[in-house]
This record gives sequence, structure tokens and C-alpha cells, in this order.
Amino acid sequence: MQPKHFISLLDLSSKELHSIINRAIDLKNNRDPNFQPLKGQVLAMIFEKSSTRTRISFETGMTHFGGSALFLSSRDTQLGRGEPLEDSARVISSMVDCIMLRTFSHETVTTFAKYSSVPIINGLTDLLHPCQLLADMQTYFEHKGDIAGKTVTWVGDGNNMCHSYINAAHLLDFTLNIACPEGYKPIQDIVDAAGDRINIFHSLNQASENSDLIVTDVWASMGQEEEQKKREIAFKSFQVSSSTMNIANKGALFMHCLPAHRGEEVTAEVIDGSQSVVFDAAENRLHAQKALLEFLLCK
Repeated sequence: MQPKHFISLLDLSSKELHSIINRAIDLKNNRDPNFQPLKGQVLAMIFEKSSTRTRISFETGMTHFGGSALFLSSRDTQLGRGEPLEDSARVISSMVDCIMLRTFSHETVTTFAKYSSVPIINGLTDLLHPCQLLADMQTYFEHKGDIAGKTVTWVGDGNNMCHSYINAAHLLDFTLNIACPEGYKPIQDIVDAAGDRINIFHSLNQASENSDLIVTDVWASMGQEEEQKKREIAFKSFQVSSSTMNIANKGALFMHCLPAHRGEEVTAEVIDGSQSVVFDAAENRLHAQKALLEFLLCK
């Protein structure tokens, strides 16, 4: 039987996503050191992109649940020497219980999923970052309740985070305003799949009106460093500042997936201010990842 994978939020139903969010909140608030549902199980973590939150959250989560995690980089395995992904997927999945990949090409993850005998988790690709959305949505639910019917504003590049926010809008039924410069829109097919929940603006102020949550990301993601100067020019009018938060609804939250560049995509006043839940969301990577692992491995 084909294992259940988590490549995209859209691998879940709306009911399943709500269940994982609520379970993450429960695990956070009711830590039981004797609850070890993954005792004896092993998670292989494959990293082509460096990581802080992804590695720590998955490794700690497996430890809390009585399991263990293996850190694998392309430099230390045959993946870095040209072994076909199909062969690697077959071999690695025969020895472990789950595989998490944090990589550049989305095709790497989908190929692993095709040939793996165990669940595959997308820890991040250039196309999607669904694990971060689990933590972000958990954080919103904790602070404000259900996000259905609310308005979220994404500020910046139409990147992997933006694409996953589009998928979240589809599953959780909120409106997503996307504020981005010309030439940096999200992929149209992903936008179209979410229907009329998505609005694209080229004005930050217009996109921020009546918003309940403002979210942004760095202007140049990993692998785009050579575009930094070009992007600084393109995104200069898309910095989240106090005036942005004042345009949004009173009590609106601010999120950022980190790492952040204060003074570029967001001012220090906002990210370190009272409306910021950035560090709550960072911690929630642990609890959301635990809920996801339980969902995939404890059927």
C-alpha cells in the first residue's frame, strides 16, 4: 500500500489539517514524557539546504516521541555523488520509518515519494514550505481562534512560502491578499486552484487594508543571493513597517518564517513589537512537526 506523504498542504483534507493544528496545540500544552508513540522508529533527515528550525524541531520531536533522527547531507551520502534518486529512495526507505527532505528542487521530493516505501515529508523546496504553514496556522489559532473568514496579507516574493499560504487559504477558507512587485507573482496555476480567495496587489497599503495577519519573508531566499541588489530595488516599497500594521485591522498579528533581515523586509519595530508572534511560530515548528509525525506514523 502506498504510504501517506506530506509534500504539500493539499495532501491533507481540510478536516485533517484542522486535526493536526489542534493536536499540535494539545501536544504543546500537555507534554507527557511517558508518551512515546514512535519508540524504536527512525526518521531520516536529508538536507541539501542548511537549516536551524527544521532540523531542531524534527530531531527534538522524534526524541520526545521515543524515536531517533538521522542527519544526512548530500556531502556525506551517495546523493552527492550522483546516485539516482530512485535508488536512494528505495534504499533509505528500506531502513527507516520516515524520510524528511529539505532541498532545492521540488522534483527531488516528489521522486522520493514515488519510490519510497515509507512516508515522505517536504521540509522545504523551492516550490513549497508546508511545514512552516502548520506552525503559522497553529500560532494564529492559539492567539485568535479559527482563521476561516479572516484576511491574511502576504508581502513580498511569490515564493515557496507564498505558494503554501495560497494552499492554506484553499483548505482553511480565508482570503489571501498578495502584495508583490511586478515580475514576482506566485505561479498562476497555484493561484487558480485556490479560486476567488486570492487577490494580487502591487500596492502594499491596498493589500494590508482590513487584514488580520501580515506575513513576509526575506527578499532573496537561499540560492538567490546573487539577486540581492536587484531585489532590494524591486522590493523597496514592500517593507512591513508600523504604518503597514496601522493599516491592517486593530490587533492584527505579524509573522515571518525566519531568518529575518531587520531593516529590509521588516522593520525592527514590527518584528520585535507587540503584534509580532514570530518567535511563537518558530517554537511551534516543534509542536506542529510532532503532530505531523504522529499523523503519518501512528495510523
